[in-house]
Amino acid sequence: VSTDNVLKKILTGLTKLEYRGYDSSGIALNTDQMIITKRAEGKLVNLKNILKKTKIKGNIGIGHTRWATHGIPSKKNAHPHSTNSVAIVHNGIIENYQDLKENLLNKGCIFKSQTDSEVIAHELSILLDKGFLPSEAVKKTLPKLEGAFALAILFRDYKTLIGARRGSPLALGISKNELFLGSDSIAISPFTQKICFLEEGDWVEIK
Repeated sequence: VSTDNVLKKILTGLTKLEYRGYDSSGIALNTDQMIITKRAEGKLVNLKNILKKTKIKGNIGIGHTRWATHGIPSKKNAHPHSTNSVAIVHNGIIENYQDLKENLLNKGCIFKSQTDSEVIAHELSILLDKGFLPSEAVKKTLPKLEGAFALAILFRDYKTLIGARRGSPLALGISKNELFLGSDSIAISPFTQKICFLEEGDWVEIK
């Protein structure tokens, strides 16, 4: 979350995290209350080449490099996973995703990927569509998830990011005009004056 365009810094952070996953990568930015998502299969350079052809800007954004667990390495399985109202990136494994997915399909949700992570975006989206605030939607969604997660969540209609963790690490970085979330401090340390790690089970909203 920044007062400036965040794209370049997200890509810098992803470059430092590429050792954690090179099956695919992607970014999502909140641009004029629209979520713009760009994803690519393979190494991070493929995403960078796509982004060279477009000029997208936003003050709030998330990014991810993926090592595949559920679903083959592909563009459609790359993070972020987005609906009309929310985008998420996720490290970890949602062990009960099949049960959650079946329930969401019965509610009319349309899945675009084979991943366990996409259920989180749909769970949040349903609550947001009902009028819940981002913090309220997160509070109601997290107890439904069995397994491990570090999450960064972007909201179309709100200038905020929410991060949450259980079993997977998540760092919060603070600088003068920017706040950062990262799965490893090396991704955000070049930009921050202070870094702290969320405790097990914690979540944080940054604006």
